[in-house]
Amino acid sequence: MKFLRLRRTLGLRARVTVAFCIGTFFLAGVMAGVAYALAHNYLLGERESSAKRQAFVDARLVRSELRSPDADVTSFLGTLPSNSESASLVYRRGHWFGSSVLVAPSHLPPDLMNRALAGQAATQRFEQSGTTYLAVAVPLPSVSAVFVQVFSLRELNSTLHILSASLAVAAVVTALAGGLLGAWASRLAVQPLRTVAAAADEIARGNLDTRLQAQDRDLIRLAKAFNAMVDALQARIARDARFASDISHELRSPLTTLSASLAVLERDTSGWRDSQRQALELVKSETASFARLVEDLLEISRVDAGAAETNLEEVFAGEFLCQVAANLCPGVPIDIVGDAGRCVIGVDKRRMERVFANLVQNADRYAGGVVRLGVRRDAHAVRFEVDDAGPGIPPAQRERIFERFARGGHGHRATGTGVGLGLALAWEHVALHRGRIWVEDRPGGGARFVISLPLVGEESDGERVPHAGGAVERVRAGVDRLTRRSHLVGGTRRGDGST
Repeated sequence: MKFLRLRRTLGLRARVTVAFCIGTFFLAGVMAGVAYALAHNYLLGERESSAKRQAFVDARLVRSELRSPDADVTSFLGTLPSNSESASLVYRRGHWFGSSVLVAPSHLPPDLMNRALAGQAATQRFEQSGTTYLAVAVPLPSVSAVFVQVFSLRELNSTLHILSASLAVAAVVTALAGGLLGAWASRLAVQPLRTVAAAADEIARGNLDTRLQAQDRDLIRLAKAFNAMVDALQARIARDARFASDISHELRSPLTTLSASLAVLERDTSGWRDSQRQALELVKSETASFARLVEDLLEISRVDAGAAETNLEEVFAGEFLCQVAANLCPGVPIDIVGDAGRCVIGVDKRRMERVFANLVQNADRYAGGVVRLGVRRDAHAVRFEVDDAGPGIPPAQRERIFERFARGGHGHRATGTGVGLGLALAWEHVALHRGRIWVEDRPGGGARFVISLPLVGEESDGERVPHAGGAVERVRAGVDRLTRRSHLVGGTRRGDGST
């Protein structure tokens, strides 16, 4: 389970890199183990062969010396070629004779001596005080003796330790090299996926002309399938947009006729019963709603077709908000924080007034009306706030409400006469200004719709917002007069610049 959780937390490149590291370390470990085993067996075999040859040569010399009746075995053993890493011993008639104290005779392996006394040459390794020794016993039956030569394997063990450490370091270095190779290989392997992800991201942002260019033969099929999918998507969107536009245009003519007919009927309602007048008002109201729906569909179709144009004007944020409040919701308090009222923004007044109108209408229909309008400055943008008196919108619904034809399911907004295009249009209009719109909780309860528009001349999403040209100086004097007033629309200016 832990392995599965770790696998899910690692990315594809990380998994490939780790797999390369583990694989190369395993292979390097196996190869190092095999190399060490071969080297160990070869060096040890060579050392044993050399020890046996030397022991048999020295045994013949000892046998020749022991044939002399007055032989001094101990002195003769001292004349044999030896060093600090070897020792020669002779066992004869129950006594030991030795040239060195490297190993005491009592520490020799019993099996070694038993085989030698039985007339069989023997070789055996044994441990003494942490050091490995090699003992070679050669029986000398003609003189009733056994010649034993002991060799220290300290140098050989040291060589093997160095070899094992070197192989271990080589395995680790190989694993690291394998990891680097895996990272490089995974980068090459994942690069097409990154290209596909970048193209999909561009398409999600609305750039439907994005296509994949396959430069690798293995990716041609993927690129063709992806491009075919995008072509089909683009054709479907264009078809839907054209259908909505055609339907909207076709509906305008009967709507115009119907509106004109209603206007004629309204001129003379004398003699009508109350029920007839109510029916006329109902038809008039529904016709107006239908006309707004058709206009919304036309506006959205223009946006989808890329034919929507903006006529930006430079305005002061405070003055624009006051004008909107006076037209849409007179009497609502206006909160201008700090110097936000004098911030210059470029807006298409028709579109932005429509955005605020949709927000105000939504608040009136579903949330108890607007209770506050505010503006404050962020780092490179102006933040407009529209607060309502409703129960708020759950976080899970805060993105969905800006989708087209999204209705209900949030707070007590489940009922109403709209068709779900108001907030979608608001989102489209704000996007045309390179701004953002979202909803959050209002302090004290309710929902707060926030519109963020870039300041003129400031950066917005990597692009510099150009000047709309020339309107600032015309409105500066009006804003100065406005900010000097003690009363604004529906509120009183506070000391911090808010109302």
